[in-house]
Amino acid sequence: MGKAGQSRGQKKEPIDQASIKDVARIAGVSIATVSRCINDPERVKEKTRHRVQAAILQTGFSPNTLAQSFRRGKTHVIMVVLPSVGDPFFTRVMSGIRKVASTKGYSLLISETQFNTMTADEIGAMIVSRQADGIALLASLSPFGTDVLSARSQRTLPVVIGCETVSTELAGIPGVHIDNCAAAMEATNYLLAKGHRKIAFIYGQKESLLTTDREQGYRAAMREANIPIEDGWVAEGKLTIDGAIRATRGLLGHHHRPTAIFCANDEMAMACIHAIKSAGLGVPKDVSVIGFDDIRYAPICDPPLTTVYQPAEEIGERVMYRLLDEIEQVKSGKGRAEIVSHQLIIRQSVASPPA
Repeated sequence: MGKAGQSRGQKKEPIDQASIKDVARIAGVSIATVSRCINDPERVKEKTRHRVQAAILQTGFSPNTLAQSFRRGKTHVIMVVLPSVGDPFFTRVMSGIRKVASTKGYSLLISETQFNTMTADEIGAMIVSRQADGIALLASLSPFGTDVLSARSQRTLPVVIGCETVSTELAGIPGVHIDNCAAAMEATNYLLAKGHRKIAFIYGQKESLLTTDREQGYRAAMREANIPIEDGWVAEGKLTIDGAIRATRGLLGHHHRPTAIFCANDEMAMACIHAIKSAGLGVPKDVSVIGFDDIRYAPICDPPLTTVYQPAEEIGERVMYRLLDEIEQVKSGKGRAEIVSHQLIIRQSVASPPA
């Protein structure tokens, strides 16, 4: 979903008991197009979808789902919130979610938060309009605040977190993820076992808890090995290619240049390798690099990337099954996290430090 920027610049035009016809008139589209935006948004062009979303907000229209859905008390719609639909790791998680959703007769409504400037009210309005049965938060903050999970829809919406808990306020919500701290410790200990003592870490974003557990695991391994972490060895990569390149250049210019760099995800690790090579150095001859996630590009990277494998599709499947249990109230998952196994994948991007 993109931003519904039109709604901010328009004067609100409240309509008592607004109808789908009112929305169509204000958006300048047909009633059939409004219906498609509500029931099958992927079939509607983004620009048109934005106009319809803005008109819904402008009129206060809250479309109901089919009468059949009301009779059975469910819509069979799940809202999935994730940082980026283009991220290779989340593509695999979504594959697992879709597999289970399709077999159980559920449709998915996707909300992308990383590049999305929709306001909390706008996203909240979309939840109301679709009457979602539950929400899967994939390594994302709730873009609508915890109040929307109950008050806005006037009923408790089941929520399950996948991959990482990125907010302390969401810590009590059931989730499915690996032990990120233990996985990062294992990766760092592997570098230590190879003889590295100058090990740097590139994390995600300062304001995000997404890679906090991975940083904690790195720090714990260094602490247990009695290896001091130099100022400047922990750098922000923003979970982007450009951010990781800037962070790597800074590390290479450090007066105690690291012999190994541990990146909090694989995309940053690949960008790190690119920056090292661009500086005229070799990987792993001069600097070893290790990543996290084991995305599909990791084995064909040059050199093939040593990384921590997360069973992304399995996480997606378990998130969906867990959410269905919450919806059906089969069992209470409040405060419980389901931990799935990780694995350190050894490839050619790590070697012993130069003499």
